[in-house]
Amino acid sequence: MSQNQPSILIADEMHPSLFAMLDEAGFAYDYQPKISRAELIPALTPFEGLIIRSKTTVDDELLSQAPNLRFIGRAGAGLDLIDLATVEQRGIAVFHAGEGNRDAVAEHTVGMLLALLANILKADREVRQGIWDREGNRGYELGSMTVGLIGYGNNGRATAQRLSGFGCRVLAYDKFLTNYGDQFAQEATQAQIMAEADIISLHIPLTDKTRKMVNDTFIDQVAKPFYLNNIARGEIVSLAAVVRGLENGKLRGATLDVLENEKLAKLTPDQQAAFDYLRQSNRVVLTPHVGGWTHESYVRINEVLVRQIKEM
Repeated sequence: MSQNQPSILIADEMHPSLFAMLDEAGFAYDYQPKISRAELIPALTPFEGLIIRSKTTVDDELLSQAPNLRFIGRAGAGLDLIDLATVEQRGIAVFHAGEGNRDAVAEHTVGMLLALLANILKADREVRQGIWDREGNRGYELGSMTVGLIGYGNNGRATAQRLSGFGCRVLAYDKFLTNYGDQFAQEATQAQIMAEADIISLHIPLTDKTRKMVNDTFIDQVAKPFYLNNIARGEIVSLAAVVRGLENGKLRGATLDVLENEKLAKLTPDQQAAFDYLRQSNRVVLTPHVGGWTHESYVRINEVLVRQIKEM
């Protein structure tokens, strides 16, 4: 890194642990968490590194003004905000911290599934209202289920490890891997998962091919009524299809940490109708995209990023 100018521009809010790590590693940086895109494009020119979280889209317009950029660090797992083809053409390295929040994602997945299967949220609301309904809140055991994981990277593997502790039979499918079965999950095809799974859990990135992957056709092709967990990206799942699946009984329930539009004040009429159904259903557990959002993961993400930058 050059010594006569700030090397890294940090363009999103970061946990303060990052700064001590960068200082210790000897990197110069400029922290501008409130910077707008219009301000960022000209400001990026002298920098060799860019660290972002979820606010900043990295595309050709931005990169054309960054002749000195050598790497981009994403404080999180997903890379859908980064135009990877353009980045590769320009020879820019991309780092992400998928292993930094995998434990948080895995625990959150298990927590959401337990809450749904054991009717914990429904029962809690009823008891607070003075309703003591034991039979109406009889649940199902997670360990009795066959769970199909679509995607077996950092988050999928960590989730399989937790699920195996409950005694679940875990099937895993990942189109980008070979010979990836382990003590926690059996390697499977997507067709096998759709034929055998009681729960299907998504651990895949958002791409043109995965956008709206879970639609009416996908749900109809699953052999038996099943539970759906989405802790990946909201746009992978059509919420309207989820509603129809719940209505016709093909979906037994859904746990959704992400939505196709997470700006709840700006939903389209169709999105609003789907959201209104889901938020009133006792067969749905919703959380606000916090699957990887723990106090521990915030620090761990920074540790992973700085280690990768040091090793480049």
